[in-house]
Amino acid sequence: MTTTQPPDTPLGSLPPREHLRLGQTATVLDVVIPVYNEEADLERCVRRLHEHLARTFPYGFRITIADNASTDRTPEVAALLDDAIDEVTAVRLEQKGRGRALRTVWSLSEAPVLAYMDVDLSTDLNALLPLVAPLISGHSDLAIGSRLSRSARVVRGPKREFISRTYNLILRGSLAARFSDAQCGFKAIRGDVAERLLPMVEDTGWFFDTEMLVLAERAGLRIHEVPVDWVDDPNSTVHIVRTATDDLKGVWRVGRALATGALPLDRLARPFGDDPRDRELPGVPGGLARQLVGFCVVGGLSTLLYLGLYSLFRLGTGAQLANAAALLLSAMANTAANRRLTFGVRGRDRAVRHQAQGLVVFAIGLVLTSGSLAALDAASGPASHGTELAVLVAANLAATVLRFLLFRAWVFPDRERRDVVEDVHGGAQPHDRNHDFFRSTR
Repeated sequence: MTTTQPPDTPLGSLPPREHLRLGQTATVLDVVIPVYNEEADLERCVRRLHEHLARTFPYGFRITIADNASTDRTPEVAALLDDAIDEVTAVRLEQKGRGRALRTVWSLSEAPVLAYMDVDLSTDLNALLPLVAPLISGHSDLAIGSRLSRSARVVRGPKREFISRTYNLILRGSLAARFSDAQCGFKAIRGDVAERLLPMVEDTGWFFDTEMLVLAERAGLRIHEVPVDWVDDPNSTVHIVRTATDDLKGVWRVGRALATGALPLDRLARPFGDDPRDRELPGVPGGLARQLVGFCVVGGLSTLLYLGLYSLFRLGTGAQLANAAALLLSAMANTAANRRLTFGVRGRDRAVRHQAQGLVVFAIGLVLTSGSLAALDAASGPASHGTELAVLVAANLAATVLRFLLFRAWVFPDRERRDVVEDVHGGAQPHDRNHDFFRSTR
């Protein structure tokens, strides 16, 4: 049995996905079983899992028992299994926390595919090979078992069912998570992804894997879901209320970090694979589709803000003045939102210059919209409020197209966006406090 800490984690962008070169490593899969005071179930679980892997898994494997500072005979049972079975290794940690155990063992492991499952083996082991196969093939970066998939078969009480579904609804509503089951104790990750993703995950308890999934999804990594057969363990020692409270705190912390851009998710970016259709085409600007979507969303919200302000100002002033004031305020908000959300420029550097350039773009929009109002007045005399709004919407659509082109080519060009991001982070590789934490605990 060993007691250890994870090593330094190198930083850098991820290479394209590819099929693992399985002949280069004897151990392809490392399955971690985090345990705390599980002397009664540990031996039965490990022997059953070992028998299943030896019979069905076509590559080399290892089972790692991660003891979370147990106070019963769990360390002794783990040591006996370590001695008795070649493919079993026991690791002892002096602090509790499932997340701490997984991060420690996964960071130490040299296996290209890392997995974990709960000691009660609630999940049918026939789902293990489908879980890790997409990671071996290079199709996916992470894989999770899902009890909430339509084809999953689950036996558990209504209380746990309600809590699980409510928690996942919270994740979808607050963090825009698209994966279906964050809490199922049956997950896997590629080793090259883990060494870059784990230092960004702060939680050391039950929220660890939820945080890992949210960050992976936001970084654009592919998460594969496997429907599982799952039977609830009535003797589970998980404290539901305390765990739920900690999870909600974690949701707030991660949501705030994502909203402020505090996480360097660019380190997890994957280039496209080797399919010729995925290669960069000459003459097609990179990131255009994503920027168009972001610009349209910001533009739609800005238009609503503009129309609301115009209607408000129109109550006390003329059409031209109301239009100018509403357009000025909405344009400043539009520039700030596009700077951060559409073009990915963070920090205060050059922010004043960007707003000044945005005002030039605003002036062009003002000419278009004010000219439209003047043309309407000259053509038909005083018009109704509804007619004015219709004309302004049409003029704003034309101004919006021109605004996007000017933003992309002049206000936030590709080269400048890279320069600003590097200035904010102090270089191409931003500092990571979690990396320092790992270094200090060696």
